[in-house]
Amino acid sequence: MLNLVLDRLHDRDFMIQMLIAIAVMATILTFAMPLVAGDDLGRRMRAVSVERNKIRERERAALAAGNNRANLRPTTKAWIMMVVDKLQLTKHLAQDEARMKLIQAGYRGQAPYFVFLLFRMVVPVITFFLALIYLFVINDIKQPAIVRMLLALFAAYVGLQLPMLFLKNEITKRQTSIKRAFPDSLDLLLICVESGMSIEVAFKRVSQEVGSQSVALAEELTLTTAELSYLQDRRMAYENLAKRTDLDGVRAVSMALIQAERYGTPLANTLRVMAQENRDMRMSDAEKKAASLPPKLTVPMIVFFLPCLFVVIMGPAVIRLMASN
Repeated sequence: MLNLVLDRLHDRDFMIQMLIAIAVMATILTFAMPLVAGDDLGRRMRAVSVERNKIRERERAALAAGNNRANLRPTTKAWIMMVVDKLQLTKHLAQDEARMKLIQAGYRGQAPYFVFLLFRMVVPVITFFLALIYLFVINDIKQPAIVRMLLALFAAYVGLQLPMLFLKNEITKRQTSIKRAFPDSLDLLLICVESGMSIEVAFKRVSQEVGSQSVALAEELTLTTAELSYLQDRRMAYENLAKRTDLDGVRAVSMALIQAERYGTPLANTLRVMAQENRDMRMSDAEKKAASLPPKLTVPMIVFFLPCLFVVIMGPAVIRLMASN
């Protein structure tokens, strides 16, 4: 059985057929996923909009019970917490940077953090053993055992970095969504403030309107609304918004709002200037992407287009020459 599997893995035609089948399945899934994916905007917005009431209820219940350690985060599954505690992963793999990146990726609370620590332990072990099986059993690379062990250790190191790479990818997608919708949300916030709304009501209204364009931004604005109503120092709410998004435009707006509240300057003027600056930043990013297209298209044109062009131009001449001979 093992020899049959090895023969199949070394069969070029079989591997090509497998790659073609995987590519076809990936294409079908790419077109089918948007049709079957559900819209969880309403659920997420409702869960975030009642955050302030939940916090108050938990605090009151904790005070009534004589316990000030109110649980404000979702609980972790028992077996995950047991594994993390037994292996002391919080001591060996804990990172303050990972906590902040989880928040920036939209994963809040202790549960995602424990899951992240568990994956940082499990994924390197899996990649290590898979590398050993491939190097010693499936494909013998005719190298000394120490070299193959070093390659397996390198695979384990790559597995250790995979959860962090996943987080960075999620943060990039979330930041891109926020960056695209943020100038429009500032315009809506300016309209709400000029109409006489308070900043809390304006944030809440904008979060409801911008949800169809960016769920991530709507969630962050709703959390900021809850913090503005709950925290004693409003400055902390704006700083938390800047930390959760980690965007220069949002950070500049947060600092401007803090200074406007501290010195009593009109919010409308501040928001108008910030909206224009963020719109210019969005246009600058679009221009940079447009300017980088020609160099990026050079290699695909050389690799894929020019050979086909040569075949079309020189093919008839080669066929005639072969026919004449």
